[in-house]
Amino acid sequence: MIDYIKLHVKAGDGGRGCVAWRREKFYPNGGPFGGDGGKGGDIYFCVDTNETTLTKLRYTKTIKAGNGAPGLIKKMHGKSGDDIVVPVPPGTMIRNAANNDLLADLTQPGQKVLIAHGGKGGLGNWHFATARNDAPEYAQPGEIGQSLDLQLELRLLADCGLVGYPSVGKSTFLSIVTNAKPAIAPYQFTTLEPNIGVVDLPDGRSFVLADMPGLIEGAAEGKGLGDEFLRHIRRCRVLIHLVDMSGQQGDPVECYKVINHELASYGHDLAEKKQIVVAGKMDDEYAPVYLEEFKKAYPDLHVFEMSALQHKGVNEVLYAAMDAIDAAKKAEAENPEPQEETVVYQYQPKRPDFYITKQGPHRFKVESEKIDRMAETIDFDDENESYQFALKLNQMGVDKALYQAGARDGDQVIVGRYIMGYKE
Repeated sequence: MIDYIKLHVKAGDGGRGCVAWRREKFYPNGGPFGGDGGKGGDIYFCVDTNETTLTKLRYTKTIKAGNGAPGLIKKMHGKSGDDIVVPVPPGTMIRNAANNDLLADLTQPGQKVLIAHGGKGGLGNWHFATARNDAPEYAQPGEIGQSLDLQLELRLLADCGLVGYPSVGKSTFLSIVTNAKPAIAPYQFTTLEPNIGVVDLPDGRSFVLADMPGLIEGAAEGKGLGDEFLRHIRRCRVLIHLVDMSGQQGDPVECYKVINHELASYGHDLAEKKQIVVAGKMDDEYAPVYLEEFKKAYPDLHVFEMSALQHKGVNEVLYAAMDAIDAAKKAEAENPEPQEETVVYQYQPKRPDFYITKQGPHRFKVESEKIDRMAETIDFDDENESYQFALKLNQMGVDKALYQAGARDGDQVIVGRYIMGYKE
């Protein structure tokens, strides 16, 4: 199961503004008439219930939206770049790989979130006409679209999860109570990825049940397969803990203790989740003996006896799980807890557009992602573009900040990957 991938997304760049002139009869000196460039395409991620894993994105390294078209004559706006909508399964978490911030937690069908913003289109030359310069030869370049490295992590959305040692009968139980068709064989780690199915009870209620690959001692530290899939258990409201009472997987008392220790070691309150403890394989001749020892070791534990092969005790387990799920939902509604993690798309106080740092004698650096993106769009061999860029920096207050930081005529100023001279 592909439930963790990394990829790079690049929103579209804005189109360049147009330098054009009004050329019509009766308008011999029509003036600037260039249109604005189109906006770059955005990148969205959207929940698609037809998707169950991240497999379709497995070999995708980069997702890029369309660039905006350049502006046209007669003040005509350039075409905006095409947006990209990436379908992902419910339960997908999107993080910024640079700082591990959670950008989105997609859990609802049809939920859609904007991840990378396209760049704005550049302004046409008619915007820059002034009383002193009524024929500007300059049009603004488009902004560069946002670029991000992402981590996508899928956590299955299931009401109830099956946990226990390998080969204790979890897949057999799932196949009996749902329409899921998991692989079943008499050896450890038959289940290599989570299987999921819907349990429909006779009283009309239903819940989603997930069979997790078997846990072993040390799973929380990466041993076996459990470490890869413990993350899926975090979304389950209730756990069905299946214990093999035939003794084939070891002493049931010790097995139960080990699994709970691994859940606690992984953290995230897994050990605090409601557990339905089930004594499985009660059709085995040694099962009653092991069950008696198990009850002595855990006298306060309510244990459900079940034989999946003989279909005995199955309904009791399902009804107990359903009741526990309903109780968990009611508790969540009455006492909503703060979310485990918060999406970072929220209001934040405005930060300065730039910072000035002194790199050495007569050498300063303008620290600004915004200005760096602007500099990448400028042709510094073009006098008009260089002048407009310098004018923009002055309007943003960069010149004043440099002077206050100690810059004087002739000092070097680093902007992005360019070095400029400071002039008072």
